[in-house]
Amino acid sequence: MGAVRRRLRAALDHWGLPAELSDTAELLASELVTNALVHTGRGAVFDAVLTGGSRLRVEVQDAAGGQVPNRRAASETATSGRGLLLVEALADDWGVQLRADGKTTWFELSAG
Repeated sequence: MGAVRRRLRAALDHWGLPAELSDTAELLASELVTNALVHTGRGAVFDAVLTGGSRLRVEVQDAAGGQVPNRRAASETATSGRGLLLVEALADDWGVQLRADGKTTWFELSAG
């Protein structure tokens, strides 16, 4: 997971994005990649782009076709189960796109 965070931080620094946005993007990207790895067991493909509309879009693709991630209710003492809750709360927009070979879970943050 550290490699994903480092690559994302390097891209965000290169694009000149503020530290607060970078921190949020790292957190949410880590949550989506972790979900893909834990719940599919098949790996994940990570991508981040800065759109012309000054929005950061992060996508995580996995090979779990037909399995749409659902937000779970985690107990106060649970050590997991809050990832999508964080994405929902902190991202400007997010969603899931089903594909024939899996799905792409994405989020966007306003960068401008």
